[in-house]
Amino acid sequence: MDDNNTLRGNCRTISDPKFGAAYRVLEDAIAAGAFPGCAFGVLVNGEVVIQDARGRFTYEESSPPVTSGTVFDLASVSKVVATTATAMLLYQRGQLDLDAKLGDLLPEFVRGREPDDPARRVMLRHLLAHNSGLPAYVEFFRTVQTPAELLNACMRLKLEAEPGTRADYSDPGFTLLGKALEAAMGEALDAFSKREIFGPLGMEATCYRPAHEIWSAIPPTEEDAAFRHRRIQGEVQDENAWVLGGVAGHAGLFSNVPDVLRFAGELLRSQADDSDENNLFQATVVNIFGNRQGPGDSSRALGWDTPSADSSSGRYFSPRSIGHLGYSGCSLWIDLEARLAVVLLTNRTWPDRKSLLIRQVRPAFHDAIRRAI
Repeated sequence: MDDNNTLRGNCRTISDPKFGAAYRVLEDAIAAGAFPGCAFGVLVNGEVVIQDARGRFTYEESSPPVTSGTVFDLASVSKVVATTATAMLLYQRGQLDLDAKLGDLLPEFVRGREPDDPARRVMLRHLLAHNSGLPAYVEFFRTVQTPAELLNACMRLKLEAEPGTRADYSDPGFTLLGKALEAAMGEALDAFSKREIFGPLGMEATCYRPAHEIWSAIPPTEEDAAFRHRRIQGEVQDENAWVLGGVAGHAGLFSNVPDVLRFAGELLRSQADDSDENNLFQATVVNIFGNRQGPGDSSRALGWDTPSADSSSGRYFSPRSIGHLGYSGCSLWIDLEARLAVVLLTNRTWPDRKSLLIRQVRPAFHDAIRRAI
């Protein structure tokens, strides 16, 4: 995306009547107030079979309609499309050791800690697998005002468990992972991902910190009455990511269905032909990062999630599937065995965060897609 000022790419609508049940799931969800609008896409064997949209930016009839090319706040889907993808590339190039200690890359994380502090044993693979022992979530934004203050507070966190012994999805863990990757590559996460991932894949609508001129073309995520006291539109909704300047390891990325399908398609392409030197990701690397890490029955792989008993992917995605959800209502699921990817982008937090209907919508939508295929 040139200077983040245009929303471009192949955004033509692609529909198929055999997916009527999936469309009805989304239309019923809009009517029930799960979200005001959504864009969605399905990729099968390298072909986009659905690329469409339903609903509007908000529930008002005067609100703009969502299109297949509408850009959304991806929230935690950023963790895989940018942060994990960056880790995969660095690992593939021999520039990242998954067993490297976080304290070696970010010395401030262990400075002043006792010699036996478990924080000294946190490795990058622990952060990727969400079993580092770091807390799940901390409202740093309530007590800090600058990126430096927030990062310092994150560095000082006490572990709640020995690394590797407890799986607990951790936003602070990915915040620190993003900073560790920046230390490893010697540049900012947004600059690297734009040049090495989004650019090569033609993901022209994907960016951190969209330019102010295009905010009105992005569905709002919330009427924020508690922190920023304004409509959140075109800015990252996640408050900690916002304090960090809009670029963080755990959130901050904006994108649309065509771009996320391009990203998913590249991962699937590696599975189809790993000998193609033009592949951005090698199949072996995709498989390593897609393997569950534990402990116990944790569904977490390295950066990715995998299907579980009550997965948002529904009942039909194979065990060789990887995916991720976003708090704003976005999701990406990729079945490496079936060569299938499904993207659903919504702003389910509009106008506030009360509705949890998305939890029923996601599996129903994915099940309808799989039954049609």
